[in-house]
Amino acid sequence: MTIRPYDARDWPALWAILQPIFRAGETYPFAPDISEAEAKAAWVSRPLATYVATDEYNGVLGSYYLKPNQPGLGDHVCNCGYGVAEAARGRGVATQLCIHSQAEARRRGFHAMQFNLVVATNEGAVRLWRRLGFEIVGRLPQAFRHRQLGFVDAFVMYKLLA
Repeated sequence: MTIRPYDARDWPALWAILQPIFRAGETYPFAPDISEAEAKAAWVSRPLATYVATDEYNGVLGSYYLKPNQPGLGDHVCNCGYGVAEAARGRGVATQLCIHSQAEARRRGFHAMQFNLVVATNEGAVRLWRRLGFEIVGRLPQAFRHRQLGFVDAFVMYKLLA
């Protein structure tokens, strides 16, 4: 697996990964009917950087974006979002994306990384982020409207990078 900067030619494969994740309404707060243009803006245009994980044939396995979590006096803390193709899950792609994102955040001068809305029912992600050193620093009661389960809690997770 190689992790490299996003290229515009990656978009069709990346949208094929993100669309079912967003449509499911289980892990991201984006509207399940988000348009492709708005998804592209949110994942590629607005962030500071976007990366893709590819296989030996340059097929996209997953991606992450990196951006400041807040403007101004909070811009030393970054935020990332991750997406992995269903067929690539369980192969360590998310782990490698998160490790890469932390190194890239440090390289860009960020002091910490914060995940603002980790859905509590997304147990695999919570377990992975904790294993990679993130702490749950807050619980947001019923902060996420899960498409299948209704209102569920979400976590704020944080890690100092320095």
